[in-house]
Amino acid sequence: MNQNSFRDVIKTLENGVLDNAVARVNSATEADVRATLSSVPVSFDGYLALISGATDKIVGAVEAEARKLTEQRFGRTINLYKPLYISNSCINGCLYCGFSRDENIKRKTLSIDEVRHEGETIFAEGYRNILLVAGEDKRSVPVSFIEQCIKLFKKIGFAFVSIETQAMTEEEYRRLGSAGLDGVTVYQETYDRKIYETVHPSGPKKDYDWRIDAPERVARAGIRSVGMGVLLGLGDFTRDAITLASHIKYIQKRYWQTAVAISFPRIHATPTGFELVNVISDEKLVRLILAMRLANPDSLLTLSTREGAKLRDRLFGVGINQASAGSKTNPGGYAQVEAEDSAGEQFPVVDDRTPGEVVEALKSRGLEWVWKDWDVNLKQVT
Repeated sequence: MNQNSFRDVIKTLENGVLDNAVARVNSATEADVRATLSSVPVSFDGYLALISGATDKIVGAVEAEARKLTEQRFGRTINLYKPLYISNSCINGCLYCGFSRDENIKRKTLSIDEVRHEGETIFAEGYRNILLVAGEDKRSVPVSFIEQCIKLFKKIGFAFVSIETQAMTEEEYRRLGSAGLDGVTVYQETYDRKIYETVHPSGPKKDYDWRIDAPERVARAGIRSVGMGVLLGLGDFTRDAITLASHIKYIQKRYWQTAVAISFPRIHATPTGFELVNVISDEKLVRLILAMRLANPDSLLTLSTREGAKLRDRLFGVGINQASAGSKTNPGGYAQVEAEDSAGEQFPVVDDRTPGEVVEALKSRGLEWVWKDWDVNLKQVT
């Protein structure tokens, strides 16, 4: 079959291939998991065994292999970044999101002066890696404004500037790349088309195909890195984990010039009235992270402050080698404003430790924290 996009792969998966893979996950044994650890990095079959419940029986051994591989490829370092929400204005009606147009929250789009103030504050803390986040509303946050923000942060001195905004055209991504954009994060949310359509009833994001093609548009535009993941809790864990792994391998093979970073956002809180059917346990999240590390030895694996301190500390250096710290999920959150003046947040931060406290936690585990993306400098001298 001629595969012109990952949507063609999806058709193959839906033709019984995914069902077969799910059956293999469900039938995996402890012996299968142990056999997988004898050959690292693992094959796709090994990945299937690792996301199975059988991994829980020997999770310590799997963690040890993931830690060893992470240290081999990245040293004992954790790259720290900070998200900056430039707007919570959104025209999508996503049922699970605090930014949904149907949510009664205070809306705010930062002015370019406010963006500068936030950026300079973050830069002064030592950060050189920043993620610009916005809801989907091109009237409030046009591409030209995002372009202006990227140029501003490069001028301030940030080494790595990435965005998590609406899915854009290839031409728009290319324009932002020319402005200095280093990375784009675009989650499919769930690969289950029926669930996707249900939880995205209105707005541009309801277009499943447009969303699923976004990583390929990012890669064709020449952007250095694309961040991928699913919103854990929307779809069936096993089916989404398998399809995500297939999508990642597709991008890595077809667009090898573009690095793939992998994130693990998990739903903990939802707007009133939305029932979370597929609750994801800590055990499943840990399995997925370990499996992704052992299958993708050279990828950045990111864990945000959605997760609590205890779980994050456990996973630092054990697969996870990039993390946010001291995050706020509302526009202007880093400014000293009173709570009643604050704009609405996308989701509550669970790990609310200061950057300094996160650094101390890393130090206590023999890990080093990195504020800067050294790959930029290495690229310049090679």
